[in-house]
Amino acid sequence: MGVGVSNWVLANAVSRGGQLGVVSGTCVDSILVRRLQDGDIGGHVRRAMAHFPIPHVAEAVLSRFFLPEGRAPRTPYKALPMYKQSVSLARQQITILASFVEVWLAREGHTRPVGVNLLTKVQMPNLPTLYGAMLAGVGYVLMGAGIPREIPGVLDTLANHDAVSIKFDVEGLAPGETEYLRFNPRDHWTPQEPLERPRFLAIISANSLAMTLARKATGRVDGFVIEGPTAGGHNAPPRGELKLNERGEPIYGERDLVDLDKMKELGLPFWLAGGAGSPERLQAALDSGATGIQVGTLFAYCEESGMTTSIKDMVRRGVMQGAVSVRTDPRASPTGYPFKVVEIEGVNSRAEGRKRCCDLGYLRTAYREDNGRLGYRCPAEPVDTYVKRGGTVEDTEGRKCLCNGLFANIGLGQVRDDDEDERLLLTSGDELAVLSPFFRTHPDYTAADVIHYLLSGVAATNGNGTHGSNGNGRGSLNGHGVLVNGNGTGNGVSTPAQVHSGVVA
Repeated sequence: MGVGVSNWVLANAVSRGGQLGVVSGTCVDSILVRRLQDGDIGGHVRRAMAHFPIPHVAEAVLSRFFLPEGRAPRTPYKALPMYKQSVSLARQQITILASFVEVWLAREGHTRPVGVNLLTKVQMPNLPTLYGAMLAGVGYVLMGAGIPREIPGVLDTLANHDAVSIKFDVEGLAPGETEYLRFNPRDHWTPQEPLERPRFLAIISANSLAMTLARKATGRVDGFVIEGPTAGGHNAPPRGELKLNERGEPIYGERDLVDLDKMKELGLPFWLAGGAGSPERLQAALDSGATGIQVGTLFAYCEESGMTTSIKDMVRRGVMQGAVSVRTDPRASPTGYPFKVVEIEGVNSRAEGRKRCCDLGYLRTAYREDNGRLGYRCPAEPVDTYVKRGGTVEDTEGRKCLCNGLFANIGLGQVRDDDEDERLLLTSGDELAVLSPFFRTHPDYTAADVIHYLLSGVAATNGNGTHGSNGNGRGSLNGHGVLVNGNGTGNGVSTPAQVHSGVVA
């Protein structure tokens, strides 16, 4: 659900439905400035910006990027400088503002909690993104695609508006050498009151990682999302030797299963994700001791998701015609993680044949140059450029530009000089291919329809058949827009199960 699919509209709808709406925090800065350049249809972005507690930042961003009439046809978007280890205060402020706007809008008009999902792998924007979300009152932070061991402590410190740092992954460092990413809220303004520290849920795929985070994280871990290899977006690679099936997909086995009995021994709530989007899977999750489920794919194609209407219609129609499949591509992502790609007959949905161009740069890797400075490279950039920066030709083979492809999915793809539109790169969970019955009975469905469907097979357990008032419901659902607070936290109304809107990319 990353890059604008699990947007504020969807998260707001899911939270209003009694679950946990989760916005994607990935690339929100570029999403913000592109929405402004498209005229801020409906005025939603500007409405949220008016509440930003650092007014001069909002004014500067509006002055620089807002086009009241939108862009002229075939006019490229004005781009932001790509992130590096150190960026200007103005660049950080755009990120803080963008994250604030997304969470503020997701929270508008209701009192339910809202979450934000970030990728550990996308390191460089994460600290200002977290701070912006906290300024807007985010209730949950979810992070995976790596080991987010330092993030709980970061949340503790940011709640007091104090300076934070995390280790920065840099290739080619000397033994014992460490680089850091640093962020200080007080560089941007003089805050008054402390912020509420959001709860932290780590997205994991192994018991060992859950135990490490529970015992060795720099602060409190409040629960886990256990994401299996059938989930959309990035998957953890199989443990052991990489073997491929006849479709060229990684083969997962028993070593890749999480022992739920061991998870229960940790004493923390957990949600199951990956192919979990059905009433039967929710009930099975609850029976196994889970607090609930995370659901992505069903929400990705509902009315409120950020994916364009034409793409949603195309995919739903293709599923019902049997013309859609989902492939786990071991090479597509520049991160090196397997990545789910939706394949539709007659549609180039894998960005194949696209002219290589890296101008967003969220998945760039830092490396130590011979002169001692830090450089940045991405295996999806032009091959010659990547090789000049110390990469290998072999590492570029099969790589796709996730950044630009995912922006195209939400109607914010960059305009190129050759008049060729940025190509789609669709991702969904494996369950997409079997959703034909649901799509046939729900031709135009909403987030509320998904929640009703998922909860339809779960019996109430709190004595009154509907809702409790202190967060003591039996479980929760989570996905592209939902999570119910039945985990004993007492921070909102609970239902017999919880759903939350996760981020798939």
